[in-house]
Amino acid sequence: MDFSYSARTQDLLDKLEHFMNDHIYPAEPIYDAQIAAADNPHEQPRIMRELQARAREAGLWNLFMTHDGLGAGLTNLEYAPLAEMVGRSIIGNEAINCSAPDTGNMEILAMFGTEEQKTQWLRPLLDCEIRSAFAMTEPAVASSDATNITSTIRRDGDDYVLNGRKWYISGILDPDCQLVIFMGKSGPEAAPYRRQSMILVPADAPGIEVLRDLPMFGFHDRLGHGEVQFTDVRVPAANMLGAEGDGFAIAQGRLGPGRMHYAMRAIGMAERALELMCRRSLERIAFGGPLADRGVVREWIARSRIEIDQIRLLVLKSSWLMDTAGNAAARSEVAAIKVAAMEVAHAVVDRAVQTFGAAGVSNDTVLARMHAITRALQIADGPNEVHLRTIARLEVKKYR
Repeated sequence: MDFSYSARTQDLLDKLEHFMNDHIYPAEPIYDAQIAAADNPHEQPRIMRELQARAREAGLWNLFMTHDGLGAGLTNLEYAPLAEMVGRSIIGNEAINCSAPDTGNMEILAMFGTEEQKTQWLRPLLDCEIRSAFAMTEPAVASSDATNITSTIRRDGDDYVLNGRKWYISGILDPDCQLVIFMGKSGPEAAPYRRQSMILVPADAPGIEVLRDLPMFGFHDRLGHGEVQFTDVRVPAANMLGAEGDGFAIAQGRLGPGRMHYAMRAIGMAERALELMCRRSLERIAFGGPLADRGVVREWIARSRIEIDQIRLLVLKSSWLMDTAGNAAARSEVAAIKVAAMEVAHAVVDRAVQTFGAAGVSNDTVLARMHAITRALQIADGPNEVHLRTIARLEVKKYR
């Protein structure tokens, strides 16, 4: 395994670091202020449109996309340090059009969409002319087991009719959201993993009702996490993504790379939290000296450095394995980094919060938001326990 950066990655990393320092970090308070002042808090702030224009000019655009020559064409191993760098900021991913849920939706459109579907939806998403949402999770069932999903997709002539309630549907409240990818049961009598389908739904289709904007540990995301009722929503049969019954397989294809991206960005969050912790420990004086001289704080810093470097190596190994042996071969490793990266990032952020004291729980720093995100992501895209179950099953299988 060789984890040295390719020439292309090093060039992009240098550009991205300058872009973060010159534009992203200074824009963070402006972004928040523009949201606070807006009539609609889910509308994209003007500063973000300016950042996206600069990112496109700099060639820092759609870096995640590897399919059909549509993006930068990077391998997972090449993309990993770039995702880490941009993950240091809450707004970094959006600035370079590499933010969820659009990334996963673009990937499955590239892999499973028809040419007409790609023209209608994928190209505008790649150009960030529109945004999208992914409607899978339901409030009434444990959606970590996708076979539990109760929403329905019923064929009616040349159309499909959709019914069900979804929640934590990220992006649905963004005024630019024009596409919802809906997952539901289309074949209740089929084999368990052939009962689900995915279908492309215009966000303004009659019968879609956003019931509320759900918070995440008290924070309301700019894109919005909606609880959404679908009532007799009718869409053309041509909007089916793949074939009927492909929904579960498509979901697995979407969530695997997505978990990798989350882990990569979690390292960036952890690195920024560690940097803030170190700076604060040198500046803050208590009991006659800086916090950095206290043994407990030094241990926090040391353990954070060890843990971050460990998960970075695990992410790089997983990325290399996906590149060289395929996603299926890296199934255990991808599950492992989803657990390990979020747990480590949350622990490091938590130490930084403690180092900042009262300021750490305020909105004066990015730490409180990162604390909420790293905790929530131990549930999103499959809770830690599901991934631990996968790892254990694959490990025990070796000895059967």
